[in-house]
Parts: sequence; structure tokens; C-alpha cells
Amino acid sequence: MLLLGVDIAKLNHVASFIDSSSGELIFSNFKFQNNILGFSSLFEKISKFSVSEIIIGLESTGHYGENFINFFFQKGFKIAVINPLQTSHLRKANIRDSKNDRLDSINIAKALLFGKHTYVSQKNLTNFSLKKLTRFRKSLIKQKTKTKIQLVSLLDIIFPELQYFFKSGVHSNAVYTLLKKYPSTEKIAALREKSLFSILNKASKGHYKEQHASQLKSLAKSSVGIKDTSISMHIPQLIQLIEMLDSQIKAIEKEIDSFIDEESPILTIPGINTVAAASILGEINDIENFDSSSKLLAFSGLDPKIRQSGNFNASSCRMSKKGSSYLRYALIFTAWNLVRNSATFNRYYLSKRAQGKSHYSALGHTAHKLVRVIYTLLKKNISYQEDFIS
Repeated sequence: MLLLGVDIAKLNHVASFIDSSSGELIFSNFKFQNNILGFSSLFEKISKFSVSEIIIGLESTGHYGENFINFFFQKGFKIAVINPLQTSHLRKANIRDSKNDRLDSINIAKALLFGKHTYVSQKNLTNFSLKKLTRFRKSLIKQKTKTKIQLVSLLDIIFPELQYFFKSGVHSNAVYTLLKKYPSTEKIAALREKSLFSILNKASKGHYKEQHASQLKSLAKSSVGIKDTSISMHIPQLIQLIEMLDSQIKAIEKEIDSFIDEESPILTIPGINTVAAASILGEINDIENFDSSSKLLAFSGLDPKIRQSGNFNASSCRMSKKGSSYLRYALIFTAWNLVRNSATFNRYYLSKRAQGKSHYSALGHTAHKLVRVIYTLLKKNISYQEDFIS
């Protein structure tokens, strides 16, 4: 076999090419740019050899290699993503034991000779996309939550009575519709009752009646809120930002639906939604990268060290330096849905509660059980069966 080791960086990559049968170094330290010209120059350099004889290896180093992987995968090459620990061992075998760009691509090529490697598949590329989409969605949700808190804090200053009038909270279509056009107590107080009623009634689909408009107008007139033009200008902008973020989140969720494999065994788990399933699949990417469920557990940050503390809670998991916090969140979220949708998981959760464990501790144990189930389903490519879960 012909082994192409590629040392990935942000702007420029370095490649070395080895014939594994003879040990011949065909070329080394070929530097090329992270663009179409660079990729094409490397492709041209190896094009005289058969694609079926070449294995390309690169370290798992974040997102910098994604474009490279996609380019050469589309051309039919076998691509192996190597654990950096493997090349680290080869580097340490050198006398100088130092990281050297001139040697790294050679070490990566040599690493292809040792150990078992999984090759990039179309499923991997799809899961890369799911990972980016679900992470982006979560960042938008965080931004939306922060903006909503900011909006409430401003309303507390200029119209504190508003939260008592709208019992279900100020984050409703009726409130947003009103405040986008009339973002101060003075403007609301100056409205005719019929106009105010029309706005509230239409935006709430008939929920608010004429007496509600009269009450709100009176509250606006007697409000102890501060009259501040700068805040009144800011409020409609925040509402528009919240609505824009809502629209973006829905668009991302629609895109997630189009990417996720509807035949994935993970979707057969009761109570799991598409976004949670996409988060789990995107973060795991390839189940073949995990030799056991315990390794998947460690990758999620829900490893035995946390379990044995006897003090599991969601906040301490988020503070963990181990594993993927995105995967951990998705697992905890799904575990709670399972408790409410699966008799087996419900019994397991209640048994932990009966042992005196807190809600979060019991939920942590349930998440551990869920990881083992997910591992089995993905490894064996089988559907969830309630009767088989002990």
C-alpha cells in the first residue's frame, strides 16, 4: 500500500508519501496551501498512482482538516483520521522527542502501519454537518435566552407592572406586537382603548378582551416606571432580535431534519427528539472509534469518576474538563425524556431515587445506562426494544 501522511494546519499543510511494501520514501515534506490550488497540486503529485492503492492519513485536529477530507473523499480516496496519541508515540521514539513539522507528516504516514483505523465514510461527513448544525443551534438558543433576560430587565425599569398583567409572561406574541410599536408607558397610555384592544385581541387570537385593554391602559398611566427614551428605543430592537433568532433556530432545525438518517437506530429510543438524536450522532460521529461503552461514557464526561463521587448534578457535569459538553447535555436531556417515556428507564430512575439519591444523581445514573444502550444500538445497528433493556 501507498501511505500519504498529511500534517494539517490552518493555512498550509505538509504531506509525505511512503511505499509500505519497500519502505521507500517517495516524497516528503511537500507543502501545499489550504485551498483548491494546494489540494490540486497534491492530487496531481500522486495522480500517477492508483487511487485504490493509496491510504491518506491525518490527525484528528479539529476543523482545519474538514475541507481536505471532503476534497479527497469525493475523489475516491480512503482516508483515515488518526488519534494524535499514536503519532505522539512515534515522535517520542525519535531521539530528540520534539514536534517537528518536517517529521510529523512522515510519522502520520508511518502511523497508518500500526493499529486499527476507521476510514471516513459518507456517514462521517453527514455527522460532521450535524455536529456543526446542532452546536450552532445551541449557540443561537443561548443568545436568544440572554436577549430575553435583557429585555425583561429593561421592562422592569420602564414598566414593572407589565409582568403582573401578563400572567403567562412577557414573552408572547401579544406583548411583542404591542411593544414593537408602543415601547413605553406614555405611548401605551396615549392609545385609544379600542386600538389597544384590537392589537391585543388580534395578536393573542382572541384571548384578550376589551376589559384587558382598559386595565392595561390604566396600569400604563399609573406606572412607577422610569421614562427613558434610550430604553424605549432599545426594546423594539431586542424584540426584533429575539424574533430573528427564533426564525434562524427553526431554519436550522429544518436543516437538521434533512441531514439526519431516519433509519438510525438511535431514533427508535422512546422520547428522543430529532435535535437530541442529531446532537448525539454528531458528537459521537463514528461509533467504531469506541472499543467499549465505557470509552463512550468517558468521552461524554459521564465517566465512572463522576459517578463514584455520589454527587452527580447537571452543573458539575458542565464544569467537567473531560469529554464533550454538547454530548453530555444531549444525553442528560434524553435521559429525562426516557424516564417519562420508557417504563424500564422510569423504574431504573425511581430505584435510584428510592436509594436516597437526588433527582440529578438519579438522572446521572440513568444517563449512564442510556450511553450503554446507545452504544449497543449503534454497534449492532439494531432498534431499541424495551423488553431487551434490563
